[in-house]
Formats: sequence, C-alpha cells, structure tokens
Amino acid sequence: MSKSAIVRARMDPKLKRDAESLFEALGLSRTQAITLFYRQVALRKGLPFDVVIPNATTRKTFEDTDAGKNLVLCKDADDMFKRLGV
Repeated sequence: MSKSAIVRARMDPKLKRDAESLFEALGLSRTQAITLFYRQVALRKGLPFDVVIPNATTRKTFEDTDAGKNLVLCKDADDMFKRLGV
C-alpha cells in the first residue's frame, strides 16, 4: 500500500512531548503510532477507547489528584491490590 497521504494537526506542545516520549519507550515512531491509531479506528469502525464525560465523582477525583489531595500511596502493585482487597 502506498504511503503518500499526509496528516497534519496542531496540538499542545507538552501533550506532544509526553506522547512522543511514550512512543519512543514503546519503540514506535510518530508515523507508526498514528498509523496504529488509524488502523484501530478502521478495524473497530469507531474510536478504540470509550469517550465519556466524567461524572461528578470522577471530576472531583481528577481535581484532588491534580492538587495532590486524598492520595493513597502504595509501595508496589501487591500493596495496591491488598489495599483494594483484590
């Protein structure tokens, strides 16, 4: 398949840096990451994740987390699961 189409988008520079850092850690180029996203959209005939408006509890949790409030710190995954009762 010929790769001649171009996708251009403007976005927040920090978001771009954060995402590209993750792509690098995964061994993906920007082109590969975008192609992967588009392929999943085509295969699923929709977005490959749920897009929802957070409810009041979720919004409050986001706000608290951003402010560093009401955090539960765990030593590791085992500690987290123990605290969650899982």
